[in-house]
Amino acid sequence: QVQLEQSGGGLVQPGGSLSLSCAVSGTAFIPGTMAWYRQAPGKQRDMVATITKDGSADYVDSVKGRFTIARDNAKKTVYLQMGGLKPEDTAVYYCNAAVRRGLSTTWRDYWGQGTQVTVSS
Repeated sequence: QVQLEQSGGGLVQPGGSLSLSCAVSGTAFIPGTMAWYRQAPGKQRDMVATITKDGSADYVDSVKGRFTIARDNAKKTVYLQMGGLKPEDTAVYYCNAAVRRGLSTTWRDYWGQGTQVTVSS
C-alpha cells in the first residue's frame, strides 16, 4: 500500500519561512512527477509546484521566486521550501505523486494527508 507521509508546516509570521517534506513509503513503489497543492478555506485545491523525476520544476505565478520545490529520488521524497510567506499563502498543503509499482507501466495518483500552513502576525 502506497502512503505519502507529510511533515512540516505550522504557524509563521509574514515574511517568514517554512519547509514541507513528503516521502513515498513502500520499497516497491516508484514516484514519477511529484507536486505540492494547497487548499484555502472555501476554495478549490490548486497546484503550487511540480517537479519531474529529472528535476524539471514548475510553479504557479504567485509563488515564483519565493518557493522552491526539490526532490531526493533515492529517498523518494519531495520538499517545498517556502520563503517570503504572505497571509494569502495560508492553506492546507498537500503533496501529490504519480506512483508505479516495480516495473509496472501503470501510474496511479496518490495524495498526502495535508498539513496546515498559517501565515499570520
